[in-house]
Amino acid sequence: MPELPEVETMRLGIAPVVGSRIVAVEEPPSGLRPLLIRPPLVQFRRQTIRRRIVEVARAGKRLVLCLDSGDRIVLEPRMTGRILVTAPPDRRHLRLVVRLEGGPFAQLVFWSLRGLGSVQLLDPEAYAAQLGPTKLGPDALEVTASQLRHRLGASRRAVKVALMDQHAIAGIGNLYASEILHRARLHPATPCERMRSGQWERLHTAIGAVLREAIEWRGSTLADGQYRDAENRAGQFQHRHRVYQKAGQRCSQCGRGRIRGIVQAGRSTFYCPVCQRRARGIQ
Repeated sequence: MPELPEVETMRLGIAPVVGSRIVAVEEPPSGLRPLLIRPPLVQFRRQTIRRRIVEVARAGKRLVLCLDSGDRIVLEPRMTGRILVTAPPDRRHLRLVVRLEGGPFAQLVFWSLRGLGSVQLLDPEAYAAQLGPTKLGPDALEVTASQLRHRLGASRRAVKVALMDQHAIAGIGNLYASEILHRARLHPATPCERMRSGQWERLHTAIGAVLREAIEWRGSTLADGQYRDAENRAGQFQHRHRVYQKAGQRCSQCGRGRIRGIVQAGRSTFYCPVCQRRARGIQ
């Protein structure tokens, strides 16, 4: 699933649509699983056509088109979704087309191999209820060190698992949690409540460093090839991964350990047993 760097890369790619006006919303005919669109398309069109896009924002792993009416179109790509300003890879998996005028792009398209994503039109109250601060934690790019410790520090959960809790901190998923903890030299099974001040500082620094570097390299396109940016180009940060899916390889950070893979909360975790030593008493 695209994480913060991939969705932020999408956001940067479609940002020039600000100022454009929506002139049509189309759901191409398809015999495949339909994209979840709320409200139904007739009402969706009625509330969006002729509206101007005034901002392109991001809420965690979701893209948000803010309209001059105050409503927001929330796009959630999920596993195989792409938000493109160029021609889609094919028409069979084309789920939604938003026609535009008055800007550099004639359209925004939502293409998805599996159709697992969603498009929602939310008024300010519904947006706050679904994606406001009571539902979504502070953005991982903006969270402060004190906020990070305040939101996670009392938790008994392993730090890797806690980092992926979108209610606590928004945007980090399985891939980047492993990369961040390796950069911070923290064992992924370390309970948050046992972490010391210096470890929290290292974790906060690593979050910003890894996520910003990943955005600079336009995110990570893995072996399935599904993630692409707004111009349908593969990301490049996968070539700079230090631990993710590298079990058995020599650690590039210390040069001594070999990357190990474990399972935490049903998800694969990768770490270096030399750089990220397990503290005594941690299971």
